[in-house]
Amino acid sequence: MKEYISLVTVAPDPRWQLYRLLGDPLRLRLLALAGHEELSVGELAELLGESQPNVSRHAAPLRQAGLLVVRRQGTRTLVRLADAAPRDAVVADALQAGRRLCRDEGSLERIADIVRARDARGRELFLRPARADEVPSLPAELPAYLRALGALLEHRNLALDAGTGEGALLDVLCPVFERVVALDRSEIQLERARRRLKNRGFGNVELVRGEVDGTEVRRAVGDGADVVFASRMLHHAPLPRVTLAALAALARPGGRVVVLDYARHEDESLHDEQADVWLGFEPEELVEQAREVGLTPISVAPLPASFVKNAIDGHLGWLVFVASRAASAAGARAAPAGKRGRLGKSGPQHKEQR
Repeated sequence: MKEYISLVTVAPDPRWQLYRLLGDPLRLRLLALAGHEELSVGELAELLGESQPNVSRHAAPLRQAGLLVVRRQGTRTLVRLADAAPRDAVVADALQAGRRLCRDEGSLERIADIVRARDARGRELFLRPARADEVPSLPAELPAYLRALGALLEHRNLALDAGTGEGALLDVLCPVFERVVALDRSEIQLERARRRLKNRGFGNVELVRGEVDGTEVRRAVGDGADVVFASRMLHHAPLPRVTLAALAALARPGGRVVVLDYARHEDESLHDEQADVWLGFEPEELVEQAREVGLTPISVAPLPASFVKNAIDGHLGWLVFVASRAASAAGARAAPAGKRGRLGKSGPQHKEQR
């Protein structure tokens, strides 16, 4: 009886495939360079002295084996060694061999030159001299900077822009605060602010028409704003002390009141041209009035002339006033006798922003 031997075909060990893949010196050098720095195919071609198609052809099976990671960035293809690849003993040995080959030919040392070349174009761009007629202006990306700055503020849920006018201050407040209420008594000015908001793409603003002591704004701010801003509106108020009291009432307990206004000046033309009631304020005036309506602590400081020199009223000195509403109702003081009560048309006035 004949004895037959059954021949069983055994699948090749995948380790042999790995040995065969790593048996090419070009691939060893490619692995070593990609393990040193993430490089584009073009940069690898320059270091290896090969064409880009040839580098791509050798990188493809290494990527399929999980040894290289390839990603696209625009028109460039970037290649780096996979994080887990050196954990394999065979790959680790191949990397050592590849590094020796690269050191011998000097390609490892040239990686630093390749990286520096990436920066050369940028250096050239930023070393271009400025034109003699070039006037610095606020950066177009200012909202992005303000948004990043806002992340540092502890309380930025709600800001009130009292007397918003055409909404110039909203360009600053909207990127910083989660919600903004913009108040003005003029529908014409609010329409200008509305167009600004649409142009800027700001969707976190509620425009309110009314008086600073009116029910409309009180309803909009609810329990009070984190910060109440009044930019160049106090010098329009018949009774600045009463206006300060109304502004303070719109801040939450512990909230801030920030006033930007003119320092005392002698430009009488503003009475007629801009309907200004007051020719600015002395710092001591603002401090005294603020204390009388229960605002504390208080700081008043002049603004550098360079901050406002391009404004229509940049020839005037500007002050910034900052105070806090008492953290509890018991700590707040009402306005002095004779200054209390409902503020009517002769009460606080809102500046229509210039």
